[in-house]
Amino acid sequence: MSEQNTLNLGAAGGVDSVEKYKFEPIKGYPMLHWHGKRPFASTQYYPAQKKEVYGEEINGWINKVFWGDNLQVMSHLLKEYRGAVDLIYIDPPFDSKAEYKKKIKLRGRKLEGGQNSFEEKQYSDIWNNDEYLQFMYERIILSRELLKDTGTMYLHCDYRRSHHLRCIMDEVFGSGNLVSEIVWRRSTSTGSSKARSNKYPSNHDVILMYGKTSGYKYSKQYVPYSEEYVKRFKFDDGDGRGLYRVDNLSTYSQATLQKLKDDNRLVIPKTEGANYGYKRYIKETKGIVVDDVFTQEVDDTWLDINFVNPMAEEGTGYPTQKPETLLERIINTSTEEGDLVFDFFMGSGTTLNAALNAGRRFIGADINFSSVQIATKRILSSIEAASDGRDLLGDLDLRYPSLEVFNVNNYDLFKNPLEAKELLLEILEVDSLSGTVYDGQKDGYMVKILPVNRIATREDLNELISNFPYKVFEKRKEDNPTKPVESIMLVCMGHEPDIRAHLIQESGYKLNVEVVDVLRDKSEVEFKRESECEMSLEGGDLEVVSFYPMNLMQKLSMQKESVGEWRELVESIVIDWNYGGASMEPSVVDVPGKNDFVQGTYEIPEDAGTIKIKITDVLSESYEEIIQHG
Repeated sequence: MSEQNTLNLGAAGGVDSVEKYKFEPIKGYPMLHWHGKRPFASTQYYPAQKKEVYGEEINGWINKVFWGDNLQVMSHLLKEYRGAVDLIYIDPPFDSKAEYKKKIKLRGRKLEGGQNSFEEKQYSDIWNNDEYLQFMYERIILSRELLKDTGTMYLHCDYRRSHHLRCIMDEVFGSGNLVSEIVWRRSTSTGSSKARSNKYPSNHDVILMYGKTSGYKYSKQYVPYSEEYVKRFKFDDGDGRGLYRVDNLSTYSQATLQKLKDDNRLVIPKTEGANYGYKRYIKETKGIVVDDVFTQEVDDTWLDINFVNPMAEEGTGYPTQKPETLLERIINTSTEEGDLVFDFFMGSGTTLNAALNAGRRFIGADINFSSVQIATKRILSSIEAASDGRDLLGDLDLRYPSLEVFNVNNYDLFKNPLEAKELLLEILEVDSLSGTVYDGQKDGYMVKILPVNRIATREDLNELISNFPYKVFEKRKEDNPTKPVESIMLVCMGHEPDIRAHLIQESGYKLNVEVVDVLRDKSEVEFKRESECEMSLEGGDLEVVSFYPMNLMQKLSMQKESVGEWRELVESIVIDWNYGGASMEPSVVDVPGKNDFVQGTYEIPEDAGTIKIKITDVLSESYEEIIQHG
């Protein structure tokens, strides 16, 4: 089957069919129950907007990265990729009750204090009640829909939720389709200095591996033998087969002995009654088979993959980044060259980069815009490195060296959902709440911030409806039958027209509901300060004379006058010399190394028309400008 045909496997055909298609009934056992568990039998189609294109379609494919809620991204992908994905790997939130941050610092500066650096929240891993389980349940169901019958899913987790997630995976995939539970010891350190005195130090993660069916792909992996093992191969026949060792033949047949003798492998014992032996050549051994857990007797297997060192070349500074060697092993085990790999919690893009280097196609998604920017930069750097021969992994001949970047159902306003919620609470002067399903309270209303950067839907109310204090509502209804049991303020960025009525109807109680659309009702509010840029088109060059990302500078407490080198603030610059008005197709991709600066001056080609430039700062926020030329 050709690659192009593979892309269309399971295509539903037509936008409406996504809504009408019902997922296969869940047949797996056991079934985990939690407060607010809701069936998930269908979804709806969400449109995507192509924003950037790097390179051209090669071998019938161009890789894809999506910015958006991964439930909506997967719902979008169902139309074309249902039953088309070979491997899904996800490293989702662990329900760790923590907020993860990334250190933001100026390029070329080694100082960590003062105004040169700060920490930016990337995502929150704090959940109300059992909403985490519903969140994962719905995404696991969609994962199964996207997988081929020969496909495999790997779910990376830890001790906090591995038991719950395994039950959900058993329910969705069937317990008989559990292939392996991999234990990855993150490093060789004991961690005792940070561990509580009354608890074993936690130093491993769990990776659950499920096949969609029993016909999943699997390629056995090996790691090199230890030096001690290799030393056992100390004999040499001198026949070109190299060194060998002698292994005993405790049970054998005459036919086996004769075959080994004919092949000059039989070792006849010098002592009567002793076992025969045979010659085992080092050249013919593949190494130790990779199993599902580290053992002290073998100093290889999964222990040869350590956590990402912050100073490592592959380090991006993204919290919870996993090592690329871990993903290389998973990809090599469960896919073949040209197969399609999908990661919808892509973070810094480790899975995507490993797939790129292994000759696989990939799709990635994340709700955090910073993740999209970091992953895109990382992939483009790998493509550039491979093209000019300076890659660190050897001479790579990338099979799919191209990338498209999409938005799914997003407004380009807030880059960081976690920061957006805090900002909206501040703008609306809401008193923040924690430990409840509500985000705060204001003027007698309980406030709920719905997902930002997109239109709010009825499905976004499910968490609220499931976690209402119904016993309290019932008591209020008994005491005052004619009055609302609660006043609720829904804060959103656009919404479906029936969202208010749906909340009242599904709750079953009289509610006083106010919907605040921040795009309409708070249009005068400046959510962030826009960047300022000065450019010059003289002498056949486009020169960035100065660049001031005001939001970043405000967080760094910097003034324009204190910026001696604006390139310290810039992560990358891309330029499309002939922008067509839709998606960017940059021919200049200036993505410098960790300690280098962007060039800042670029030669304008003779056929340049409408120019579009995008400058991304170290906060992963972008400034875009269109210049009419020629």
